[in-house]
Amino acid sequence: MICLVTGAAGFIGSHLCRRLLKDGHTVTGVDCFTDFYPRLMKEKNIEPLLKHARFRLIAKDLDGLDLHEILKGVEVLFHLAAQAGVRSSWGQNFTIYTRNNIQVTQKILEAARDTTPLRIVYASTSSVYGLTPILPMTETAPLYPVSPYGVTKLAAEQLCFLYHKSFGLPTLSLRFFTVYGPGQRPDMAFHKFFQAIGEGREIPIFGDGRQTRDFTYIDDIVEATVAAMTLGRPGETYNVGGGHRETLSDLFPMMEEITGKKIRIAWVEKQKGDMADTFADIHKARRELGYSPRTPLEQGLRAEWNWVREIYHF
Repeated sequence: MICLVTGAAGFIGSHLCRRLLKDGHTVTGVDCFTDFYPRLMKEKNIEPLLKHARFRLIAKDLDGLDLHEILKGVEVLFHLAAQAGVRSSWGQNFTIYTRNNIQVTQKILEAARDTTPLRIVYASTSSVYGLTPILPMTETAPLYPVSPYGVTKLAAEQLCFLYHKSFGLPTLSLRFFTVYGPGQRPDMAFHKFFQAIGEGREIPIFGDGRQTRDFTYIDDIVEATVAAMTLGRPGETYNVGGGHRETLSDLFPMMEEITGKKIRIAWVEKQKGDMADTFADIHKARRELGYSPRTPLEQGLRAEWNWVREIYHF
């Protein structure tokens, strides 16, 4: 199929593009290489793709592109581009989040009304749940995001639903839970932890370490995203998680075993916008997307540690 992937040079986007090409699809990737983290990391993500005959990269801001032209002939649109980061979404930065996460999504949906792709897959996040009292989190749970980032992702998710209901666009939203693995962004926990361990520094832990997360390996995320090309129901939302949750401090012994190094911790005050718990109920994704996470946490962490060692030359 002919696919368009926004945010193609990012962590999830680059893995998705590789998988789509492997499966025989033709892929156009769009990425504006924002300065949220070093451009070099995104360039490394995208470099292997540039050599592929069925891939082309548009290195421009979606907000300034002729989206009608780019979407012509596209059969599946994967909208992964977004301004990431919970802790940086406060204050004056919020305008960046509203522009990149809400306004751009609306413009894409408007263009899709005329170009009619067969499926539009939107990458949402567990951050939309926030203070929901329901664990594990079901797709019908009340949504109380606790960060401006979560608010903008929820708004974009609602736009996808609105354009489905009002104009029949075949939108489908996937709520990703704490994605990790090789290629993970440098602002994310395991990347920061492994880098600090490799450099002999203390690892920073926000709060008391008792927060819980549903960690999901990148390959499992990609599997669900590819399944959403043809499975699932337009207008619906699906949790994509590891299906279990871990207490952060309980992972330190595992990380010491993986790295062969003693961990030293720097305790940092809990940050505004950080959720206490995430835990995905994935029954709906199992039933309708055929989703089944396969990567054990230790295996996934070993893969990320090996990748971190390679890029930082430990």
